[in-house]
Amino acid sequence: MPTVSTVTIIDLAVHAERALIDGVLRPATVLVRQGRIVGITDLDTGTVAGRTHRLATDEVLIPGLVDTHVHVNEPGRTEWEGFDSATAAAAAAGVTTIIDMPLNSLPPTLTAAALDVKRRAATGKVRVDTGFWGGVVPGNLGDLPDLFAAGVFGVKCFLQDSGVPEFPPLDRDGLRRATEILAGLGGLLLVHAEDPQVLAAAPSPDGRRYRAFVDSRPDDAEATAIASVVEAAAATGCRVHIVHLSSAAGAELIRRAKAEGVPITAETCPHYLTLAAETIPDGAPQFKCCPPIRGGSDQDALWAALLDGTIDIVVTDHSPSTPALKRLQDGDLGLAWGGIAGLQFGFAATWTEARRRGIPLDRVVGWMSTGPADLAGLAHKGRLAVGADADLVALAPDAEFVVTAGQIRHRHPVTPYLGATLAGMVRTCWLRGAVLADDVVAGRLLAADTGHHPS
Repeated sequence: MPTVSTVTIIDLAVHAERALIDGVLRPATVLVRQGRIVGITDLDTGTVAGRTHRLATDEVLIPGLVDTHVHVNEPGRTEWEGFDSATAAAAAAGVTTIIDMPLNSLPPTLTAAALDVKRRAATGKVRVDTGFWGGVVPGNLGDLPDLFAAGVFGVKCFLQDSGVPEFPPLDRDGLRRATEILAGLGGLLLVHAEDPQVLAAAPSPDGRRYRAFVDSRPDDAEATAIASVVEAAAATGCRVHIVHLSSAAGAELIRRAKAEGVPITAETCPHYLTLAAETIPDGAPQFKCCPPIRGGSDQDALWAALLDGTIDIVVTDHSPSTPALKRLQDGDLGLAWGGIAGLQFGFAATWTEARRRGIPLDRVVGWMSTGPADLAGLAHKGRLAVGADADLVALAPDAEFVVTAGQIRHRHPVTPYLGATLAGMVRTCWLRGAVLADDVVAGRLLAADTGHHPS
């Protein structure tokens, strides 16, 4: 095991009979000084610390989770969600770092000036460390160098209607131009991949019927769009990342692209891994998202793609809205806002299904902590290692709980996980060595150049 670095004062020692170190559960004591892990020793080596914490025998020490796909919506649409409520939900779930999407806030994060507006809106409100993606739309390609210089971790585009008019999609020519510019900047392009022509030819969603909604967003729309992204990435060398992958067809295209050396990564989401179209009732818009939750065969294919490395990470795509916009009163799936509110329960839902499938905890932590941190270039997040931030979670992996409305820390108690029995209780969560409690607002705003608060 690594030894303690040459320091004389240890602020915190966390003793765990099971700690996830280098992908292996082992007994260990994690030593913290000034918010960083400065040593990992054998359990109970007698190190003197200002504070000590011993995990219960049913608990496992894991790194804080990292969610790189969160729509906070502040400023501009804080009636949907905001930094205080979103990061409170994150902390409750053991998520110690989030990266906010460039929409659906007003203004969207399309310029360095807009990024500054968002940072000012977040200041003093974030309970966990928070970074920001930028966006790329027709007309802002010239703003991309300044956005990256200002500290975004990458930029996101849509290839079809985003759902909000201030964030229009790129056409194929725009996608190619964006990848050329980003390749020169060394930047990452995140893509919502659904093809508008395929969607236009699909049947319209029909009121409350969930099957009709799925038919309106066929998997061919995802596959066709991914093929366009692969072509652009192969031609330009731009790093691309497919967000919220939903289908077996899309996974197979990414598998082939990786085998051919295309610089592409992909994520999927807890709702695609744990929910299936066959069990979703009609008239339940809390299950609506784009692309949609598909059937059990697609779910199985997504798990297989995670296990073989085709899909790199699992993140929530937390995208809430008001209950009125979700059309809970009439259940109209054609008119309801498409987005899953799942930040607080995504890890527990994923771990519950992984455990059922015989997949060990270390794989899930890799997909939901280390992997997202690596995607964003946050070398000091997502791992229990000397030099990393002391973002720690005491997790009881086999303890179960029922999701109730009273537990929900999102702004609105609307989630498809309501009433579900999930495994994996977060007992204690530390951010840079400080215990996160309801009255603690300890988060920092992260910039991509250093991973620390921009100065």
